[in-house]
Amino acid sequence: MSRTISSTVHPIQRCMAASNPSAWWDGLMVQADRATITLALLNDATVKLRVAGPRVDIAVGEPVAYHPVAELLSASAILTTARVA
Repeated sequence: MSRTISSTVHPIQRCMAASNPSAWWDGLMVQADRATITLALLNDATVKLRVAGPRVDIAVGEPVAYHPVAELLSASAILTTARVA
């Protein structure tokens, strides 16, 4: 699968994510508006994020992965910066 990396992702973020692969949280996108997206994580938590890069074109119910330390969101073959709203 080809991955598109947003220009907002810094090399240090990629290094942090690569060195801590177990820190990724899996979940599903449950809501999106103009400024934020809401994820339902598989650990029963919910997190609201501001996506700093390009809008990730995913529909409600699609799987995503969020790395809270590196502040990265992976969805629909796009890796972008996402911070807690």
